[in-house]
Amino acid sequence: MSVSYHVSEGYESRVVNRSQPTGNWVDADRPLVILVDDEANLREALQELMHSVGIDTISFASTRDLLDAELPDQPGCLVVDVRMPGLSGLDLQHRLAESGNAKPIVFLTAHGDIPMSVQAMKAGAVDFLTKPVRDQTLLDAIAAGIEIDIQQRAHSRILKGYLSKFALLTPRERQVMREAATGRLNKQIAFHLGISDITVKLHRSNVMRKMQLTSVGELVRVWEALPAKARNIVEV
Repeated sequence: MSVSYHVSEGYESRVVNRSQPTGNWVDADRPLVILVDDEANLREALQELMHSVGIDTISFASTRDLLDAELPDQPGCLVVDVRMPGLSGLDLQHRLAESGNAKPIVFLTAHGDIPMSVQAMKAGAVDFLTKPVRDQTLLDAIAAGIEIDIQQRAHSRILKGYLSKFALLTPRERQVMREAATGRLNKQIAFHLGISDITVKLHRSNVMRKMQLTSVGELVRVWEALPAKARNIVEV
């Protein structure tokens, strides 16, 4: 693989290139590409390519090595071979999805086929590329993966904030929030829950204050953004 790609806008900062994980990372917001391939020469070439565009890298010779490692908390994506000794790249994709760590994956393989690529893409892969691959093509896929992860991380932070506020609500306040999110008026909520209008107004006011909401529209959006598991915990 040649390293001929020019430094892209947005990735011009100093690279911190490492082949093994450490706890001494300078900037937690820098993009990190995690390489998983059993070919040492390819890992080295990929690291040089990432170095040329200012992206941190960390590499592993097998999926097991990756699963056993403690990884820094940085945005980025994985570049993974499909066929390796032990667990395959598709196995890794499945394991990460099961653990809730849906890090974007770019598959890079010399032994792919159509059913394999379809399986990977259906499971959420960013791209499925075959070796040898043009630097530009690979870097474009990696840039897309990094952008996806940045958006996912931002969404996760927002959702975490919603859940922390939702945890402050009493069971009755959660019920009122649910009813209000379906568009019911205070009188309808009162009738449905068997409480007075005044009590509904009090709970609704507490919901708006604790959740830091300013409108019914915000309340509906936040409620719909909550995981189903959280929304189902509304019993008194």
